[in-house]
Amino acid sequence: MDFGSILGNAASQLFGIDTLVFCLAAIGLNMHFGYTGLLNFGQAAFVALGAYGVGITVTYFDGPLWAGILVAIAAATVLALVLGVPTLRLRADYLAIATIATAEIFRFVVRSSTFDEFTGGSNGINGMAREFYAANPFPDGTYGAGPFSYSERDLWIRVFALVLIALSLTVVSLLVRSPWGRVLKGIREDEDAVRSLGKNIFAYKMQALVLGGVIGALAGIVLSLSRGSVQPDNYATQLTFLAYTALLLGGAARVMGPVLGAVILWVTLSLTDTLLRGAVSAGYIPTWLMDGVQVGQVRFILVGVALMLLMTYRPQGILGDRRELVLDAR
Repeated sequence: MDFGSILGNAASQLFGIDTLVFCLAAIGLNMHFGYTGLLNFGQAAFVALGAYGVGITVTYFDGPLWAGILVAIAAATVLALVLGVPTLRLRADYLAIATIATAEIFRFVVRSSTFDEFTGGSNGINGMAREFYAANPFPDGTYGAGPFSYSERDLWIRVFALVLIALSLTVVSLLVRSPWGRVLKGIREDEDAVRSLGKNIFAYKMQALVLGGVIGALAGIVLSLSRGSVQPDNYATQLTFLAYTALLLGGAARVMGPVLGAVILWVTLSLTDTLLRGAVSAGYIPTWLMDGVQVGQVRFILVGVALMLLMTYRPQGILGDRRELVLDAR
């Protein structure tokens, strides 16, 4: 097996698009679950709103890209408000059910033929990233070296994503260190105690839901611009669960936890995929045990087992504190 190529492919995921997208999605979830204790299983809906907000504005209304980004952010804010009013007073388990149902309802709505004129139905939206790449400040050519070698298009979308991640981390870091952030942590630990101090619990939860949702929408914007299209089935519940995996792996309620978790997750998935395919091709793994088609499923099984072991022996994640996972689910 070519271990140099295998390691190079894994290293390339340090700045892979999937890694950067899930950094943003997990940062948003960190605001919900890590700092406020909101068990939101509908983050995929906010990511999808970011993608569709840009896609519909640019493609069907011929609007500029900046207007599409503003529409995406506004749509995520509206969804958080509409979702928050009836659900934020629910217990953690009921909130999880309501949010995951909302995400699936949104996905089925945008892929239905009823709104095909605007959402493209099951075919999605295409040709929405031309203005973004037309504004590319990097001249034609190849930048970097080895596994970190990028064309001008690949470099531009990565720089854009990294800027959004840096801005999101800065905002989250400043907020959670403020009195507002300390109230959120108090709500996570014991909201009755915080309510007894005269704080409006519902308002704080709503603000956290909006902020995390907007950051999730930024993930959808990056994903749609990187692919130049929006496909509804890319925003299934698997997206939310992978974002939670990244968050728990890196450590909830830690500013850099989602970033570290997303990097480890996608580097590990790439490494196990290329290792298993190489072992199957070289004959180290007999075809009666596993073939190339089954590699994709087996790598998720291996990563799942590793995550189970992590949750058993270090449930707080790599950077986390065990006390940060204590929720008031009454």
